[in-house]
Amino acid sequence: MLLILGGLSAFGPLSIDMYLPALPRMGADLHASDTTVQLTLTAFVVGLAVGQIVAGPLSDALGRRRPLLVGLALYVAGSVVAAVSPGIDLLIAARALQALGAAAGLVISRAAVRDLYSGTAMTKFFSMLMLVNGLAPILAPVIGGQLLTFTSWRGVFVVLTGFGVLLLVSVALALPEPLPAERRRPARLGGVLRTYGRLLADRAFLGYALSASLLFAGLFAYISGSSFALQGAYGLSPQLYSLVFGLNGVGIVLAGQLNGRLVGRIPERTLLTAGLITAAIAGTLTLVAASLALPLPAVLIPLLFMVSSVGLVMPNASSLALAAHARSAGSASALLGVLQFAIGAIATPLVGLGGDGTAVPMAATMAGFGVLALLASTLARRVSPARREPRS
Repeated sequence: MLLILGGLSAFGPLSIDMYLPALPRMGADLHASDTTVQLTLTAFVVGLAVGQIVAGPLSDALGRRRPLLVGLALYVAGSVVAAVSPGIDLLIAARALQALGAAAGLVISRAAVRDLYSGTAMTKFFSMLMLVNGLAPILAPVIGGQLLTFTSWRGVFVVLTGFGVLLLVSVALALPEPLPAERRRPARLGGVLRTYGRLLADRAFLGYALSASLLFAGLFAYISGSSFALQGAYGLSPQLYSLVFGLNGVGIVLAGQLNGRLVGRIPERTLLTAGLITAAIAGTLTLVAASLALPLPAVLIPLLFMVSSVGLVMPNASSLALAAHARSAGSASALLGVLQFAIGAIATPLVGLGGDGTAVPMAATMAGFGVLALLASTLARRVSPARREPRS
């Protein structure tokens, strides 16, 4: 269960991170500018947002397995098209199709955790998922960088196709249905819209969701801009860049496992606040180092802390946001994911505003979203005790 749900929740990061080392080479091969190539990231993020908003309510109505199997089939089809795309336009469209399928994995994996767990147990399981999720940014860019030594960027999408097929078979054969029929809800448009409206009106849910989403946007600024910033401004090779990227993934894993050990002893809100403060300070220090053109270590050290804070923030924010919404876990998980990737999509054009050969736009975007995430958490902290989520 942990491996399957972890693989499903790692769909998005894996599909993004594995081909990051190939972005400069992809642009040269397809005769596209850096900004145009980055649209393959934007298309994927937008597709994830749209796909989740549909997959969440469907999984509440039909159960988790059927929408998940359809989504995995779409992902495999999109990966095949991406691998054979002759031009950048078709590649962007293929990435959008990939994302629609990957969205089902992301939203349903979170909803399944809420189906099976509650309270501290749910937070601990989300922390365990960070171990699997953290392996994606560790292994994906390393694998992508090594693949480029003997194949083109198309080989990366062939590997992603294989990963999609593996998960499709695993879900079909080994994943039981976590949502029994008596707990399902009809997916009528009016009811779905009312559910989303109720979630958006819940200040606790909105505060936790925005905190996670804004920090994710800062992480996405790093994901979309680090390849050009570190390879262009600091001259790292694709292989060395992938190792640096993987080291930051180790930070996510370690922070997530630390969170799993501390939760139950320290309140989730306290751990969440600690992660957000770390992100805001580390993002600001990264910006200062990049603006002053300090040596590479002065940038990489605070960058490590900024990225690692995700391991503290995401498990606690996800658990606190979903805690009071067991009957609409799919819709709540979808809205949580949509906010993450919709706000994350804003980060890509912001990173590209400063042009090539500089790390300042990436660092400024990360710092800004880190501070905003900390401010957004005050929405949840202001909820009166009577309205706080029940903790089992």
